[in-house]
Amino acid sequence: MSFALFAEQLLNGVQFGLMLFLMAAGLTLVFGVMGLINLAHGSLYMIGAFFCAAAAAATGNFWLGLIAGLAAAAAAGAIIEVVVIRRLYARGHLDQVLATFALILILSEAVRMVFGPFPLYLSVPPELRGSVNLGGGVSYSLYRLALIGFGIATAIGLWVLIARTRLGIRIRAGESDREMIAALGVNIKALYTVVFALGAALAGMAGALVGAIQSVQVGMGEPVLILAFVVIVIGGIGSIKGALVGALLVGVIDTMGRFLLPRFFSLFLDTSQAMGVGAALASMLIYVLMALVLVLRPKGLFPAHG
Repeated sequence: MSFALFAEQLLNGVQFGLMLFLMAAGLTLVFGVMGLINLAHGSLYMIGAFFCAAAAAATGNFWLGLIAGLAAAAAAGAIIEVVVIRRLYARGHLDQVLATFALILILSEAVRMVFGPFPLYLSVPPELRGSVNLGGGVSYSLYRLALIGFGIATAIGLWVLIARTRLGIRIRAGESDREMIAALGVNIKALYTVVFALGAALAGMAGALVGAIQSVQVGMGEPVLILAFVVIVIGGIGSIKGALVGALLVGVIDTMGRFLLPRFFSLFLDTSQAMGVGAALASMLIYVLMALVLVLRPKGLFPAHG
């Protein structure tokens, strides 16, 4: 196994983790501020990818497509919050799960009606095609490297928003004591709509960016949603720092597990058996990690409260 191949897979894990962070950050914000379990978050990821692919195909410009995907996901999030989610805040988590699960089905069929049943394909922008030499014999996809940059920039931007702006102060106060900030004159309904739309925009951006390296299809958000829930359990619900650390852990462990375990088992099993056993164990690794975190730190690695 060469160093270059190992480094490439490690970078793939970091890139995967940072795209998971975009999903998990929105999910943990919504849960932390609103106490809402939103199973439809993956559908917003899908909406961002579809609108990006359609707009990029219509205009021939990936960046206009990215803006369209982000805007469509944010708008869909705001509409969903006003029309559906607003009625669920006072309800139990079971009602929230059932209602947002219904939204998955509705949004999937709506996307199928609008864009058709077949996958769409989104091309990498010309300026980000090809690979870049990172030294040490490591050549890596320029677009995937750009995704890492997007993820890091978004993490910094979210930290600035939450820690250094008036909106961030209101979001943090809403997490701690929503009744008190409502008594101080903050419009809670508007704050919730903004937070939900922000979370939706992050999911839509992740879907649009990832759409260029995989096919854009109905249902693409559900597998990522499961991983995003694993991330926020590991990192700590309501914590942006926890979402970032948890996403990087999940991304790197999942990618490196799928890369290294089959090679390890091939030392004493034939190739087909090694691939099967290695892939099966690799798919379990992140859930084993989640179980260990829950045993040792039930509130996650970086809980928002206490």
